[in-house]
Amino acid sequence: MKNVFLILLAVIASYFSCSSKLDQSANAPDKPKDISQGKKQDSKKLFLDVHNLEPGKVSLEAVAEAHQKDLITQGSFDVNFTRYWVDEEGGKVYCLVEAPDSASVYHSHKQAHGLVPDLVEQVTSGQNATSSINRTLFLDVHELGAGNVTASGVAAAHARDLAVQDKHDVNFVNYWVDLKTGTIRCLVEAKDEQALINAHKEAHGLVPIKVSKVKEGK
Repeated sequence: MKNVFLILLAVIASYFSCSSKLDQSANAPDKPKDISQGKKQDSKKLFLDVHNLEPGKVSLEAVAEAHQKDLITQGSFDVNFTRYWVDEEGGKVYCLVEAPDSASVYHSHKQAHGLVPDLVEQVTSGQNATSSINRTLFLDVHELGAGNVTASGVAAAHARDLAVQDKHDVNFVNYWVDLKTGTIRCLVEAKDEQALINAHKEAHGLVPIKVSKVKEGK
């Protein structure tokens, strides 16, 4: 009988001990959640792509229609088509795109309208300046070669352009640099091609190998 009584006391003590632990667990503050798990990081880069179409057979209106199709499909590839320019005379289209990689840019165009780019450059950008809607736009190209270009070096050259632009009645709107290939593209407002070449020449001597008159899409 005594043994039964002792066993009963042990069971009761065990019950209250477990109940106390459960209460403490229930009242304890929740552990902080690791918000880094599953959080999607913004890994988009900036790209400038080039479509080489037939000279004289490209219109701003037709490219605007294609751009609208790009906007419809861009979400499927996690890209963002921000700006584009059209060289109607040369048959070229340039698109500025935010994307995870160059393949996403290519396949987004392909699904949208089938007009895939011939070149997709990962670029860094300068500071965008205010532009006028009444000035002629030009996009020029400097090819300095792989390993010959740094972001700080181009920024310094651009600062020199800005210092002399008023003298030549031009407005350097922005520039984009492909550090891998050493290619620099400048968007410039000017009265003519020669004016922007003269501004570059006085500023630092790095004249473009090609200048194209372009129209910017909206």
